[in-house]
Amino acid sequence: MKRSKSIATLVATMAVAVSMSFSATNANAQDLFSALFGDGPSGGASGKQHVSFSKKFSRNTVVVSFGDRRLYYINKRGQAISYPIAIPKGDARWSGNSRVSQKRVNPSWTPTASMRRENPKLPAFVPGGHPRNPLGTRALYIGSSLYRIHGTDAPWTIGKAASKGCIRMYNEHVQDLYPRVPVGARVIVTWKKFKSA
Repeated sequence: MKRSKSIATLVATMAVAVSMSFSATNANAQDLFSALFGDGPSGGASGKQHVSFSKKFSRNTVVVSFGDRRLYYINKRGQAISYPIAIPKGDARWSGNSRVSQKRVNPSWTPTASMRRENPKLPAFVPGGHPRNPLGTRALYIGSSLYRIHGTDAPWTIGKAASKGCIRMYNEHVQDLYPRVPVGARVIVTWKKFKSA
């Protein structure tokens, strides 16, 4: 009995410490996830990496490999910055070539009618900057489609088949990618796997 009380006290103390480390104005799911489980977005096998890459791709090209579950930004011929992503699930799978048509900081989110039919609890609109905005803190729009490369309010989905067609990244990573990619940059979305070192 005494041991279970001390464990409960320890858990409560940890919860208070974590909650105190976030202010009400900037707390979000990714910050909480990082505090509880470590800083997943940076470094390591699943984080951002600088890799050698095929020389056939020119600078500023974005290669999204659903097969690798990675996004590769070609920063110079033969080299890329690699980021982990969440990929489309089920019948949302797609591939193709396009361009970045626009970029948005703290984009607002409006779920499609089919999303709301599937989940009636979804809000009709989430303003930009809201901690529960599924697009996170940055978005790069792909052509005239509804697809985007964007951040997330659910960082635990990165590396999984979880989206309705968009390419989901850690907020930290999309903020790193955002200034690198100009409007008009080529985007190649494929299921091909790439060997990178």
